[in-house]
Amino acid sequence: MSDINVMLPEQTAATKAAIMNQLPGAEILGKSPLHHVQLDTLAKQGPQHGGIYLRENKLQGHLTLRCNAANTKQLAAVERVLGVALPLLPLTSVENGGYSIRWMSPDEWLIIVPGLETFAVETKFRDEMGGHYSLVNSSGGSTILEVSGANVLEMLKKCTPIDLHSSEFPIGKVVSTLFAKSSAIIRRTGEQSFELVIRRSFADYIWLWLQDACSEYGLVIKA
Repeated sequence: MSDINVMLPEQTAATKAAIMNQLPGAEILGKSPLHHVQLDTLAKQGPQHGGIYLRENKLQGHLTLRCNAANTKQLAAVERVLGVALPLLPLTSVENGGYSIRWMSPDEWLIIVPGLETFAVETKFRDEMGGHYSLVNSSGGSTILEVSGANVLEMLKKCTPIDLHSSEFPIGKVVSTLFAKSSAIIRRTGEQSFELVIRRSFADYIWLWLQDACSEYGLVIKA
């Protein structure tokens, strides 16, 4: 179940929608969509050098924020919560330590935060945000793959029709697009590094696709 917070202008903090902390108790082990692949073991036992490096940035908090980009009070509230302003230019992103924000549409942003901080960040939003907004916790529905290396561009050309040349796709740019007959939110994090936010339901398929796409370059799994 997703955690959705919506407050209309006439509502007060006491009349917000019901909320819940989705973080399981310490007795429950959190598992990523690719836990059964045992990437940590592959990182230790597999090749240490190759053209492509892959790491799962697992169990992060995924929050989708929808609000009015023209509302200066809401923009200021977001900056107080995350320590960085919402990116307002299309297809851009910003970072602040372990927090990152991706522009998804004129009134929608994907916010990634450290998994154990997710509920605290949601609580701060409820304390700071006013007006009509929506904050949805979809953390369990996605995971993040980081790919990098000397051959990362050649490999990604097999997966997506997007032009990833640095002149068209600079560091920080974000797109939500077709990826390996599925979909992904692609963000460039460096000259030879990218981040893929993928759906849990397609994680196995994309993992198998990437193994094949990387085979001619040499795939190295990073812990």
